[in-house]
Amino acid sequence: MRLLHTSDWHLGRAFHRVNMLDAQAGFIGHLVATVREHAVDAVVVSGDVYDRAVPPLAAVELFDDTLHRLADLGVPTVMISGNHDSARRLGVGAGLIDRAGIHLRTDPAGCGTPVLLADAHGEVAFYGLPYLEPALVKAAFGVEKAGHEAVLAAAMDRVRADLATRARGTRSVVLAHAFVTGGEPSDSERDITVGGVAAVPSGVFDGVDYVALGHLHGCQTLTERVRYSGSPLPYSFSEATHRKSMWLVDLDADGSVTAERLDCPVPRALARLRGTLEELLADPGLTPHEEAWVEATLTDPVRPADPMARLTGRFPHTLSLVFDPERGPEDPAVSYARRLAGRDDRQIAEDFVTHVRGAGPDRHERTVLRDAFDAVRADDTVREVAR
Repeated sequence: MRLLHTSDWHLGRAFHRVNMLDAQAGFIGHLVATVREHAVDAVVVSGDVYDRAVPPLAAVELFDDTLHRLADLGVPTVMISGNHDSARRLGVGAGLIDRAGIHLRTDPAGCGTPVLLADAHGEVAFYGLPYLEPALVKAAFGVEKAGHEAVLAAAMDRVRADLATRARGTRSVVLAHAFVTGGEPSDSERDITVGGVAAVPSGVFDGVDYVALGHLHGCQTLTERVRYSGSPLPYSFSEATHRKSMWLVDLDADGSVTAERLDCPVPRALARLRGTLEELLADPGLTPHEEAWVEATLTDPVRPADPMARLTGRFPHTLSLVFDPERGPEDPAVSYARRLAGRDDRQIAEDFVTHVRGAGPDRHERTVLRDAFDAVRADDTVREVAR
């Protein structure tokens, strides 16, 4: 069976101030053409279909058009909700849409109930594991402590239990939306840390033939059977080095896997440039980036006059301007933002305690801070979905 693995469409999302809806529509056209060209048997979409729980109308219209085009292909599609989606909204009408060959899996209770598709060698069971917010699903899964590994392990127990009841030789595919250990994140994924831990080990998915992951925006191979497709379009400058693609996966009769990367059309290249303003304006080596979307980091010791206007004279698609003067680490003028770079909210709070008290938080205080941040994030998720 030939699968096309994609994820993280983020319909409705902008790239800085650039509306990406036309580029997203272009990707959908490319997806449909790829299914035809490569004789794909099933499409799997591993979450974050939309960029937010209540997407703009134009994004909903594009998704509706996408469903019609996929249904017209006569090729089954299995799709799960991600952490950016409202599972309940995305799943509206799932029973009816199912009849058209579009299988939406957004309810955690259905983790152990597969979509069954068949080829010449027998059945393939597709298990959709929508994004599992630990605080919201731990009771349903009988998990005492809310954590990503615990709830995913419980979901996979249901998958393996169902698979054990299937005919011998039944092949299996799991769709999941999670941060799996070994994956490389970017700046454009929403933080899903719970209890100070965001990642789960890939071993939690043992026992199935292929795991189609979503969440991380870079295309990655964790093992031959566990892969991220990545987002089809860039959504932050941290993705400047990404090769945007989908996985074309062949699942053989014995469950062995071969995979090929198929490139996605990207509307414009990304470039991260660094130097003084005069260096960026004069360097002939930067000519290839003149039509790219540009993030410029200026290292001038004193902020130059009209930097954005002057940069766009050479790089008309400059979208981000960062001022980072090159100073010694002991210079008091080093920006607050620079000192916070790479630190999450909990670490910043712990640093604040150290600053005002002269000593860092003890183990109990760290636990209180961690639990408080987890509670706020879970509450934000509930509020967003309920809107």
